[in-house]
Amino acid sequence: MAIMGMSSIYNRHKRRSLTDSRKSRGEGFNNLVRGQTFSKPHQTVCSDITYLKSDEGWLYLCTIKDILGGEILGEATSKHLKSELVVRAFLNAQARHALKRGSVFHSDRGSQYTSAEFMEILRLYGIRQSFSRVGMPGDNAWSESFFATLKKECIHGNHFATREELRETVFSWIESFYNNRRVQARLGYRSPREYTALLMEAAKMEQSSSQPSNNLVHALA
Repeated sequence: MAIMGMSSIYNRHKRRSLTDSRKSRGEGFNNLVRGQTFSKPHQTVCSDITYLKSDEGWLYLCTIKDILGGEILGEATSKHLKSELVVRAFLNAQARHALKRGSVFHSDRGSQYTSAEFMEILRLYGIRQSFSRVGMPGDNAWSESFFATLKKECIHGNHFATREELRETVFSWIESFYNNRRVQARLGYRSPREYTALLMEAAKMEQSSSQPSNNLVHALA
């Protein structure tokens, strides 16, 4: 890039909060992922909401991301910021990947994630809920990083006349490009889906072998 006189384009703007966490600042909102290491795909997932602009108005996007492999397991969009948005995103991920009981779902303390409806759904599926600390967006850096990539590579510099056009573009970018073809250095220059598939295959081989293997993540890095 230096030789060709190229530089990255990115926007600096103040991020407005989309979630109201004033009612969830007491006890009982534990962070289960802080300081933890992750060794199995789909064992710990994270979620957040961002806003995208079209000529018709804002479109809100909620994603469910696997922390280890980086794959977007499910997503949902809406023109409203209601708990139904995160419910649909989770059920989308659950229908595709069937998260196991005991898995961890991490998010901020926004009202969508602390709503009685959403917390009850997680309880029914046996999913443990984890929360970022108050005022610490870095506790969910996995989601923040994905949204930054999405906006730089898919949104900024493009014009969307309708919410539907925007929704289709984002869905195509996630499913056709990001999950399947966008390689990442931390994944050994593999795509999230390719890296996850290798982890799952290695786990099967470890289970069928009488000799335990070394850490799978380091072996594939």
